[in-house]
Amino acid sequence: MSVRSLLMVALALILGGSAAVMVNSFMRSHDPKSAVVPVVVSVPVVVAVVDLPRGASITPEAVKIKEFPRELVPAGALSKLEDAVDRGIFVPLTKDEPVLESKLAPKGAGRGLSALIPSGMRAYSVKVPDVAQGVAGFILPGNRVDVLLSLGEISGTNATGGGMTTTLLENVEILAVDQKMDAPSENKVDTKDLRSVTLLVTPQQANRLDLGQNKGMLHLALRNLEDNKDAQTKPATLIDLRPPPPVPPPLPKAPEPPPTVSIRTIRGVREGAVLIQIPSVSSASQQQAGALGARN
Repeated sequence: MSVRSLLMVALALILGGSAAVMVNSFMRSHDPKSAVVPVVVSVPVVVAVVDLPRGASITPEAVKIKEFPRELVPAGALSKLEDAVDRGIFVPLTKDEPVLESKLAPKGAGRGLSALIPSGMRAYSVKVPDVAQGVAGFILPGNRVDVLLSLGEISGTNATGGGMTTTLLENVEILAVDQKMDAPSENKVDTKDLRSVTLLVTPQQANRLDLGQNKGMLHLALRNLEDNKDAQTKPATLIDLRPPPPVPPPLPKAPEPPPTVSIRTIRGVREGAVLIQIPSVSSASQQQAGALGARN
């Protein structure tokens, strides 16, 4: 066999082998059985079995363990049932929702409204029937409000015109409406049944609320939950509501005296002066018109 024939056979073998390797690689990459399956690491997470309202206490039957991919576990999720049982709920939980540490009251805080009160804060109930009439019953637990105080005349003075309204507290959270610590399904409270609103305040704010409801009338102004800025309002008085007094018409200007001319006089050795008034153009015109009328 010639050298040329040997080279042709060798080249054919090389090309054939390369093609076989490429086809084999292509087939392996598209074969599901030969594909590399990534390993998913699961971890235990405590989830709610049923919907749990705000203020409720978690029972052993209300939660369970569910496996979650590690990368999908939210921050603060509990991994043991004993870490969730017998703790109060700050934020309502829905079915199959992971139970987070931030949504629960501290261990040993008990159940009910007291479990929702952070350390150093107070729950104060405003027992005024019409406290929420200004927002037509749309005051719900979890909302934030400004507390307005209306007062009559102060100390017998007349500085306010008979009464005033001022912003007593700002951005206060509502813990409960009457005995309800969770918002009703219709997201509205019947104002006929409304008797009290419980607010989360500091001890000093509780003092101001107590004095305010004993000396005046309290009302609530509903806030957007994302609005945390100070309102920077000033007290409104009855004087502010009165229309401004009418501006009196300007007084008519007094007519200016006509100009005068001094004429020097000499009588013998005696000198004197005579003042003569020069009539204005309008006066001269009036006199001339009067003379013409008398002629006619």
